[in-house]
This record gives sequence, structure tokens and C-alpha cells, in this order.
Amino acid sequence: MEIPHIHPDTIEAVQQEVDIVDVISEYVVLRKRGKDYLGLCPFHNEKSPSFSVSQDKQVYYCFGCGVGGNTFKFVMEIGKQSFAEVVLDLARRYQIPVKTLEPEKRQEIQRQLTLREQLYEVLAVTANFYQHALQQSQGKHALEYLRAERKLANKTISQFQLGYAPGGWETLYRYLVEQKRYPVSLLESCGLIKQRSTGNGYYDVFRDRVTIPILDIRGRVIGFGSRTLGDDKPKYLNSPETPLFDKSRTLFNLDKAHKTIATEDRAIVVEGYFDAIALYTAGITNGVAALGTALTSHQIKQLLRYTASKQIILNFDGDNAGIKATERAISEVKDLVYSGQVQLRVLNLESGKDADEFLLSRSDAVDIYRKSLDNAPLWINWQINNLISGKNLKAADEMQQVATGMVRLLNRLQDANQRNYYLNYCAEILSQGDARLVSQNLASLQSQLSPSYRKNFKIRKTKKQAHNPKSQRTGNGSRYPLGRASGVSPDDVSSTFLKEDAMGEPSDLMVVAPRSPISGGADLSGNPICEAVSRGTSSNAPSVRVATSPETQLLTEAESLLLLIYIHCPRYRENILEKLEDKDLCFSLSHHRFLWQQIIEIETKNPEKIKLEKDFLLTCLHNNIVNYPEYVNLIIPFLHLEEKTEEDIFRAAARIENAIASLELVNCIKYKIYCTEQWKKLDPITEKQAMSELYQEIQISKKRIEELEKMRIAYSQDLIVNS
Repeated sequence: MEIPHIHPDTIEAVQQEVDIVDVISEYVVLRKRGKDYLGLCPFHNEKSPSFSVSQDKQVYYCFGCGVGGNTFKFVMEIGKQSFAEVVLDLARRYQIPVKTLEPEKRQEIQRQLTLREQLYEVLAVTANFYQHALQQSQGKHALEYLRAERKLANKTISQFQLGYAPGGWETLYRYLVEQKRYPVSLLESCGLIKQRSTGNGYYDVFRDRVTIPILDIRGRVIGFGSRTLGDDKPKYLNSPETPLFDKSRTLFNLDKAHKTIATEDRAIVVEGYFDAIALYTAGITNGVAALGTALTSHQIKQLLRYTASKQIILNFDGDNAGIKATERAISEVKDLVYSGQVQLRVLNLESGKDADEFLLSRSDAVDIYRKSLDNAPLWINWQINNLISGKNLKAADEMQQVATGMVRLLNRLQDANQRNYYLNYCAEILSQGDARLVSQNLASLQSQLSPSYRKNFKIRKTKKQAHNPKSQRTGNGSRYPLGRASGVSPDDVSSTFLKEDAMGEPSDLMVVAPRSPISGGADLSGNPICEAVSRGTSSNAPSVRVATSPETQLLTEAESLLLLIYIHCPRYRENILEKLEDKDLCFSLSHHRFLWQQIIEIETKNPEKIKLEKDFLLTCLHNNIVNYPEYVNLIIPFLHLEEKTEEDIFRAAARIENAIASLELVNCIKYKIYCTEQWKKLDPITEKQAMSELYQEIQISKKRIEELEKMRIAYSQDLIVNS
């Protein structure tokens, strides 16, 4: 249609009626700053908001690129429309009568505007028809479904205008066309009927279904949702897109929820109509339902108009399907979250229930639901929780997968404060409760950030770290105390290796274990502190050096050294076996135990060949390992000697003694910590005897730890002198 010249009276009426904040909010997430609103400019790429909108003056201006103007100018630029097209569009949306300078064209313009009013009328009549049908005998099973299965009261059924679409193929068609005399084309435009494939006649879109009217923000019916009562597919069916209904721009129940969203300053988004209805019935009236698998930026921006803090809680099912649905739902709006424009939280209810099921499951469900809303984790936290869910962080490959996922997530965060917070949060998770490792893991994560993020990051220090003069960094990257704890009470520690607080708890001091550069970048231990990407991660993914505890690192290095010597130096095998049996020691790390079991099986089955053929054990291990792909990356480094590993087994006899002492030292440290923890739990009045016995065990362990430390130092000095 040719666009006519708009009468100045119409232009003035639109200008007076339309609010620039409402219009621009459909395209830009705006936050109130003083009297004005601020957001990211839609006309150029920027990370910090410089786009200002004045509600008082009804103008906008970007301090970044210099664009500005009024409502008409904005819509013209954003939609690439002419001035007349913009005025007509705004007049239609705000129900403003249109005058033109060419009276003969005024009738066509009015016809276009009247068409929308006719669509509203037909849909309202249809909603009444469905409501009436629900109360008739033909709708008895639908009414029973709503009352018995959905537990809905008559008041709720009436409030949400729930109805029933009869099962006949032409029931609605005959009512609207033959009785009400509406044009067929109008029903088609409403999405209520479809033409038969033969081209002969029409049939109803909704048949034998519970109907749920979908309303716009003004409470007018713009479409229908429905739920089958039989075996028809799909189970849920929405109206097709029409001049009034666009599911990507519509949220079910927003007409009723928007006032509460503004009052409570948060919106709840659930998956289905009945979830939103159940919440509303329970008195939680700020819930809306998405009308598809994914939330769109248009839907999010609608909600953000009503919540000053931009807080949205996504509550989909808590089962695996629900988690995937949650991920799909936010796929289109994640950039808004990463940029800090939306405070998105995720609520997954217990036992994988949706909101409707949960609220019917127990008498105190409403109170629990409200508390769950208050405790719902931010989307970033939810992603991190999913990263570590089901993962064994003691396993090198799974730890690496988690760390790599964390780095990917951190690199998506655009807000510096948010990113710094989550750097610390992730470092604490990777440290698994060992405060000594937090700083190292923090630095490791930070080193994997994009360069532009790295330069603005500072590692936070605790007050204790910042003022602790008794620590210094040594040449190999480790930090050791300058002094030792002393005393006779069971809560002190004399070992310079294990840094503990008064009662055996880890302090903020940390030993950064040196790496073993092995072929292919793999550590002898398979520990994720190495820079190679572990099994199960993408070759293109960043690898993160995850720090291990000092005792774990010492255990790892000692076990690795013993296995290396055993495999490559046959004349020391008997010596290693005797010392392990004498001290009642065994291999603790899972891949070391696996390798040791393989060695024992080979020796047991081939005792003669082991004695006669020097490389028989090594050859068998090479042949066997291909049958265990999950261990290949962890075991291969033990089967190949390079310059560094040859140095590791040089003077094997002394190194065996050192390694055995290290294994015993770790056992003693762990035992002492265990005894100290048990000692803390005892009552000094009623359990005095037990406390005394544990005290003696602690003292014995301390003494043995000191002896083993001296032995290790002596062995190390001997190796240096004779090297």
C-alpha cells in the first residue's frame, strides 16, 4: 500500500501519546540512572553503556557515537523505515486515529487499523465459545482434567478463561462463520482454522483440547495455547503466528504478572502454562511462561521493563531434560547475561519436578518454593555447578575438564568486577578446600584469560597473606616459612613440609610443586599441573595448571620415581619390593595402582622370562596398555626415558631411600591430621582418657615426621654432593 501524507494532527497525537522509554526498551535494555535511562547503544558496538534516554525531554543521545533524536528518529533508524511508516506503525500500536492530507486514502488506512480490531473481536468471541463448551456435557472430561489432575478451582479456571475446543473438525468454524457470520479470511488470519489439503473446505486448528487464552499486556486475547486430552500430537499446541500473535515476543501471564514483577523487583519464567497458573494460584503472582524452547531477547527485554534490578529467575524442570531445556532457553540471551545487563538466576526443584508438580507435592511446598527463589543461584554459578556435578576432582582428566570449562566461562564474562569475583570462586573450587592452593590456582586461571582481561586483573590477598612476614618465594617457585612452629601441645606442627594452623588445618601458605617436563608435555604422575591437555578435552581448549596439595605432590613424585626405577632398572626391583613390604606401604594414586597391578600380573605369569630378559617387563607393558585407552595418556610417560627422567633415576639406590621416606612421611602426616581432627571432637571432661591416647599418637607422629624430614634432607644432600 502506498504510504499517504500524514496529517500534522496525527503526528502531534502520536508524539504526545507515545513514551520514548517504552519504545526504545523494546530494542535496548535500559537501566534508570538518576532522571534518565542508560543502555548499550544499538547503533555501534560498545561494552560500556553510553546511550542515554531522557523521559522528560523524550529524546535519546549516544555519548559514544553521537547519534540522537526523538522517538520517530529512533524507530526510523533502527527499522530502516520512512517517517510516514513509523507514524502509522506507532498509531496502530497505540490505537490513535489516523488523519491524512489526502482524504480519499484515509479509508484504506482506517481499514488496516480496523482489521486488527476485528481480529481482537473474533479471538474474544472464540475464547467465550471455548469457555462455554467447557461447562457443557461435551466438555465434561476436560473440566474433570482441570479439576482432578491439575487441581484447579473454578475461580482459577474462570480467572484464566480456560476452555475446551470440541472434538469435531468444523465445530468452531460453523459457529463463527455460519452463526456469527464472520468472514472465513478473518478466522484464517486469527489462526483458528486451516484450509483442507484438498482445497475443499476448512477445519478447526484446535480439537478435543483444553484451551488457554494468551493475552497481551492490555489483557486482550491474541492467541491460544492448548493441551490435548487424547493421543494427538503434539501434546501442547499454540496458535500460529498472526498479525496479533508472535510467540517470540509474547509471554504467557505477563498481563497479570507485570505489576507484581515491578513490586517484588524480579520475574519468574517457567516452562509451561500450567506452571504459571499454579504459581499464580499459590499466591506467587510474578510468574510468566515462555512460549517456545528458547527465550528471546524481545521476551527478556519485556520483563526488564518491570524490574529495576533486572533480576529474572528461570525455573524449568530439574531433571536432565529440564537442564538441557534451561540451556536452550537462555541460548539466545546469554550475551545479555555475560555483559551484566541481566541478573539471571536458575531454579531447579528437587526430584526434577516442574513448578506445577512441586506445588502439589507437599503441604509446605509454597514456603519451600519461596525460599528456593531467594536462594536460586546466578546462572554463572549454575553453570559452574553443572561443570563439577558428577566429576571426580581427584582424577587428573576430570579435573582438567572442569578447569578448562571454567576458563571458557570466565573468558565470556565482560564485566570486570563479575569476572574477578568468579576467578576467586573457581580457584577455591579447584583447590578443594585446601586454602594453601587458592593463590596458585587463581594465578593459573588468570593466566588463561584473554589478554585484554588479564591486564585489569589483580590477585586478591587475604589480610593474613598481606601481612605475613614469615614467607618467601624460593628460586623453584615454592614458598616455605622462615621459621618453625614449636611447643609441646598437640596443636603445633614441626614439619616444614606441611603448613598447618594451630590444629592441623591448612594455612594460606602453599608449596607450588615443580613440574616434570616429559615427552609430549605429560607429567610422570599424570597430574593436571602439567600443561598438556588431558584426555577428554579438546585439543584446541586452553589447558590449566591446577595446583595440588604439597602432600599429594610429594606422594605423586615418590610413587612415580619408584615405578620408573622398577620398570627401567631390574636390579633394584627386589630392593623396592622389600622396602614396600617392610614399611607396609602401597601405591595410593589410582593410575599408579593400575600400573603396579599390571606389573605384578606380568611377573606372576612370566617369572622366568622376567629374570632372563631385561626388557621383557617393559615390552609387556607397552603391549598391554593399548587395551586400556583410559590410562594410555597417564602410563605412557613411565615407559619412555628421556633426559629428565634419566636424571630422576640416576643413583637409584639413594633415590629409592628418599622415595620410601617420602611415602612414609605422607602417611605420618595424614595420620597426624586424622588424630588431631578426632582429638578436637572429644569432650575434655567426659573423654579425658581418649584425649590422652590421641595426644600420645600425635606426639609419636610428630617425632616420626621430624625423623623422616631429616632423613629426606640427608638423602637429598648426599645426591647433590655425589652428583
